[in-house]
Amino acid sequence: MTDSTRRERLAAALGEEPATASELAEKLDSSVSTVYHDLKHVARSLRYREDAQFLVAPPECTNCGFSAYDDPINYPSRCPDCYSESIEEAVFKIE
Repeated sequence: MTDSTRRERLAAALGEEPATASELAEKLDSSVSTVYHDLKHVARSLRYREDAQFLVAPPECTNCGFSAYDDPINYPSRCPDCYSESIEEAVFKIE
C-alpha cells in the first residue's frame, strides 16, 4: 500500500482493529489533530456505504463516567459535568 493516501491507510488500520486517535497517529506517523481531521472525512465517506460502518465508542470521563459528548470524533479537554480533565479517548473502528 505504498501509493495509498493517509486517509486510506487510516481506514485500513481501523478495519483491522479498534484504535484511539493517539494510537493511529503513532501508527501513521502523523499528529493527533490531523488524525481527528481525517477521521471526520473517513466517517463522512463511509456514511452511505452499505458494506462498511464507522463505529465510535465515545470518550468517557474517568472521574464521573460522563460519555454523552456532542461530537464523539473530537477529544474534549474536560468533562462538562465534573470539569475533570481525566478523559479516556474515543475508540474508533470500521466494520
